[in-house]
Amino acid sequence: MAQVELRGVGKSYDGKITIVHAIDLEIRHGEFVVFVGPSGCGKSTLLRMMAGLEPISAGELRIAGRRVNELPPRERDIAMVFQDYALYPHKTLYENMAFGLRLRKTPEAEIERRVLDAARLLRIEPMLQRRPAALSGGQRQRVAIGRAIVREPAVFLFDEPLSNLDAQLRNEMRSEIKRLHQRLGATIVYVTHDQTEAMTLADRIAVLSAGRLMQYDTPDAIYHRPAAQFVAGFTGAPPMNLAPCTVSGTQADLGGLQVELPAALAGRARGRGALTFGVRPENLLLTPAATAALRLPARVSLLEPLGAETLVTLRLGQTEMVARGPASFRQAPDTALEVYVDPQHLHLFDAASGAAI
Repeated sequence: MAQVELRGVGKSYDGKITIVHAIDLEIRHGEFVVFVGPSGCGKSTLLRMMAGLEPISAGELRIAGRRVNELPPRERDIAMVFQDYALYPHKTLYENMAFGLRLRKTPEAEIERRVLDAARLLRIEPMLQRRPAALSGGQRQRVAIGRAIVREPAVFLFDEPLSNLDAQLRNEMRSEIKRLHQRLGATIVYVTHDQTEAMTLADRIAVLSAGRLMQYDTPDAIYHRPAAQFVAGFTGAPPMNLAPCTVSGTQADLGGLQVELPAALAGRARGRGALTFGVRPENLLLTPAATAALRLPARVSLLEPLGAETLVTLRLGQTEMVARGPASFRQAPDTALEVYVDPQHLHLFDAASGAAI
């Protein structure tokens, strides 16, 4: 069983600068887990520690029940797909995919079987005698993935494999990787800074910030039940609207705008100091709905037509928030209107710690 366990795994340089802070998480056999976060948050460093390319400063890493902290990469039963493909330009695609197996003294008949099976799976079989220079970026990335597949590892590690591709090709390759996981049933750990990739690919997502694990959960929970203000502000396009507030009784005061909170949420906020109010753009409705019991006065500030929808920036009291509107929404700036909100979709965060209330 290709289960991966990180127990207090950390990384520091010279014992002074800590890059990764005591990460605890478990990756189940066959699970697709994505590490996501902004540049410099430690996600690639964490992946490289799992691969054996960076030493682990603290904690324990176990793969399939075996401690691997001190093992070199070739003995960890992992295969890694890099951002820059790392293909040999003078070798054919077949030779690139077979290279690692030949180093391991794998019999030629077995090499041929594995390479052809992977090439069929990735739909690159007709290209096996070409060299990398003759391929597009997406085709090169397929070869890099195929080179990992032929290893038949316990765990696949992907380090931002799509970041060098254009937007359309990135979307196509994202779908290919998801289908590949469904066919192989493999354990995959995938690093990206693109939260759309994380949401669409992952069984579970680990959100990191400044080397700390902020939340580890399903995409649905990460999006709808963020455990921290950072998670709320990082996920979603556009992300959750956030504004400072104070709570008195059952009302949140957003700079003069009073918002009635659900009783349970208001109760949890009682006695706390400065708070942050949050609501996602799709939960600020521009037309009445049966569950949207709150009606808040607003003024249109900015329209951003996107074809299928229009992003509408609104002024609510002294706060600007973004709402998702229909493609046909065309109210002029400074037009007064009401927005409708389901109270159950409101969030509060502790302003000091960032933790969800």
